[in-house]
Amino acid sequence: MKKRMNQSVAAAYLGEHSSVFLFVSILFMMGVIFGAIIVNSMSYDQKEDLFYYLSQFFSQIATGKTEASGELFLQSLLHNSKFIALMWVLGISIIGLPVILILLFIKGMVVGFTVGFLVSQMGWKGFVFAFVSVLPQNVIIIPVFIGMAAISIVFSFKMVGRQFTKKLSQPILPVFWRYILLLGAAIVLLALASGIEAYLSPGFMKALAGKVN
Repeated sequence: MKKRMNQSVAAAYLGEHSSVFLFVSILFMMGVIFGAIIVNSMSYDQKEDLFYYLSQFFSQIATGKTEASGELFLQSLLHNSKFIALMWVLGISIIGLPVILILLFIKGMVVGFTVGFLVSQMGWKGFVFAFVSVLPQNVIIIPVFIGMAAISIVFSFKMVGRQFTKKLSQPILPVFWRYILLLGAAIVLLALASGIEAYLSPGFMKALAGKVN
């Protein structure tokens, strides 16, 4: 019964704020497209320099000279958690709305640039490498980023509404506690994604690195 109630509450929340979730999803996709466009705007020398460092990375993977999985897990979790936590704090700050949108756009741009560069330089091999190195963890990370951006924006709107309309009928504390719980849930999902990135993806990458290199 409790599970059904939680599902109905989540469905109602998504339905009520569907326009916000749609907007941030489109914004993220625009970032991905912009990142891919940046790849095409790079000069030949810039691409060659970047591909040289990428080749060195492939060599390290093929020979096993990469960071330990535990260290990679912690680095990935810390990096993504900082990003999410910053969005969360910006939602509280009321005036942080534009920065939340910029952060989400940048995240999309990074993903688009990474995949676009691999494909432009290596063709189908680059696509396969992006598929095994970028996709697995980002199947979780991207929805978490989009979800946290939307939730932070909604919370920011509520804070603004309280400031300007002076509606004090709804206590802010329960809403704030839910906001904290959602941050905790996001970090748990990011931990799962970091585990995939640290323990699963490197095996696929190593299998392909010898062929690519």
